[in-house]
Amino acid sequence: MSATQRRWLLLALVAIALVTFFALDLGRFFSLEALRAHREGLLTQISAHPLLSAGIFFAVYVVVTALSLPAAALLTIAGGALFGFGLGTLLVSFASTLGATLAMLLARYLLRESVQAKFGARLKAIDAGLEREGAFYLFALRLVPVFPFFLVNLTLGLTRLPARTFFWVSQLGMLPATAVYVYAGTEIGQLTSLKGLISPGLLGAFILLGLLPLITKKILDALRARRVYQGHSRPKRYDYNLIAIGAGSAGLVTTYIGAAVKAKVALIERHKMGGDCLNTGCVPSKALIRTARLLAEARRSQDYGIKALHAEFDFATAMERVQQVIAKVEPHDSVERYSGLGVDCIQGEARVIDPWTVEVDGRRLTTRNIVIATGARPTVPKLPGIDTVDYLTSDTVWNIRVQPKRLLVLGGGPIGCELGQCFSRLGSAVTIVQRNPRLLPKEDPDASAAVRAAFEAEGITLALGAEALRVEKDGEGGRLIVSENGVERAIEFDRLLLALGRTANVAGFGLEELGVIVSPRGTVEADPLMRTSMPNILVCGDVTGPYQFTHVAAHQAWYAAVNALFGPFWTFKVDYRVIPWATFTDPEVAHVGLSETTATEQGVAYEVTHYGLDDLDRAIADSHDHGYVKVLTVPGKDRILGATIVGAHAGDLLAEYVLAMRHGLGLRKILGTIHSYPTMMEANKYAAGNWARAHAPQAALRWVERFHAWRRG
Repeated sequence: MSATQRRWLLLALVAIALVTFFALDLGRFFSLEALRAHREGLLTQISAHPLLSAGIFFAVYVVVTALSLPAAALLTIAGGALFGFGLGTLLVSFASTLGATLAMLLARYLLRESVQAKFGARLKAIDAGLEREGAFYLFALRLVPVFPFFLVNLTLGLTRLPARTFFWVSQLGMLPATAVYVYAGTEIGQLTSLKGLISPGLLGAFILLGLLPLITKKILDALRARRVYQGHSRPKRYDYNLIAIGAGSAGLVTTYIGAAVKAKVALIERHKMGGDCLNTGCVPSKALIRTARLLAEARRSQDYGIKALHAEFDFATAMERVQQVIAKVEPHDSVERYSGLGVDCIQGEARVIDPWTVEVDGRRLTTRNIVIATGARPTVPKLPGIDTVDYLTSDTVWNIRVQPKRLLVLGGGPIGCELGQCFSRLGSAVTIVQRNPRLLPKEDPDASAAVRAAFEAEGITLALGAEALRVEKDGEGGRLIVSENGVERAIEFDRLLLALGRTANVAGFGLEELGVIVSPRGTVEADPLMRTSMPNILVCGDVTGPYQFTHVAAHQAWYAAVNALFGPFWTFKVDYRVIPWATFTDPEVAHVGLSETTATEQGVAYEVTHYGLDDLDRAIADSHDHGYVKVLTVPGKDRILGATIVGAHAGDLLAEYVLAMRHGLGLRKILGTIHSYPTMMEANKYAAGNWARAHAPQAALRWVERFHAWRRG
């Protein structure tokens, strides 16, 4: 018999056992009423044949647990009622562990290969926990029963956890709950009337059972802290409640909240307040995009009834305007403002000495909590010859004052697309090289196609599906050698702009010496409370991800600040359910929730509703009548799963869907909301209208039609 046949045979036997249990209603023998009714007779049998009775009870418990039948809790109580606390606890403890191990092995033998193949991605959290903490992770699942024990048995059968580790950890982890249930059974066994139900001992047992998760969580936290902080001495007093390292969006919001709740907080920054967003990211890029868009509109003045519109443009002046915009926004993130709010702003190089001490240029500060908000930097690839040319990044491009005639952008993500189109509109000959076969690969293919069509219409050269091989210096510029379908070719440039994403700043300030865990993605690993592997060191922003957006950094910062300052008394898990983002190309691409691509990958059923902006009055009036609104909903319902908007002002239009998803509002609510006419926002209403028409109750409408015909006579 082959392994597959043996597997199917065993699966059939398990299925027969389960069907028999439920078909014959054997569960009626595993109820509290049955236990009370037959207790005296069972006690007589146990007294006459103690070893045999204990063996039968043990075997039944093992079988019930191995098959994950809904009777284990009652059998645990029965153990106390029939065998007393000591022997009952001994029998149940070993029987439950043996049964759980058999259930785990059954799941591993029968399901592991097929489930891993289909749902491997969904088991990553369990696998990551086991890899990080091993037996301690399982111990936590046993002591704090977030999931039912049978579900833990089956799930861990799909992992590579050794059976012997599973056995002994389960034996220890389930012991507290086992003891409480068995004790409850001893009290139930002594009942002589209904008044006994409120006996102090029984009430105490169930109160203890209710408090068990909280108690064991505190014990686990203490054990983790003892292990994590071993070798470090905690100060008796602290200079600060919280110190944030990094004055970008994450650090600014963290300390703002800390000061607002009257904590003593400090903010350390080695460079400029405001971080990447203010100085090299969002603010400067949008300032330059506005200049480039104005030039593009001037070139298409005939679309607005103007025969010709001549614009005199100076690149250096436009770049100086970018600096002026930064200077105008700068006071929002300045030392003066935050000092006025009560934040101690410290300029200097920070280094974490121990979990409670930060050193700044030789000065040591103690703090109860540290928040790491060190952000990220442009990724520079290990490309042969890259250091032979004076390449640009999203950090350094703002320093140039001579416009490149030929700009090569390496990377077709949001940064590459925004800056590539921007420089093209300013007059540079732009080539975008992208390894992926399409631009903006995190968006749906139709959104990527819309951006590609716009770029090609504007004269941007695209090299998609091209692998960068090496850089060769050539005079003041150079050439990038790429491979397309196995064929090498050279793309010449005057300047090279690297736009390959951002790398988290995780090293150089003490985290590695402390042993703070860095994820495989190269970011500081955080739990749902934004805590690192050292619970009093929290993290937020680009340095941890998973979304590298300014608004997400601010979102995470709230959780980091509150959990640092008020934990363990009040803590909140970060909520990533509704995360919007926008790419400010022309057309803009904005997105929230699930896309068609991610919904398909995750196996989520959905319906799609489209509305084309070529039908919208305001878009037509503005000559922006291209693009669409696409909404994903639950099949047959108006609950929004996600939305993608491509077109003018898409980032602004998306806000209505973000609000709706965050507060559980469906498309019917959007349809029933008055939208000013004529505005671009009406696109959302018309998209909801398209959904409503597709789901109109046709049978009811036929009756209404007959009603109106009857009224006409």
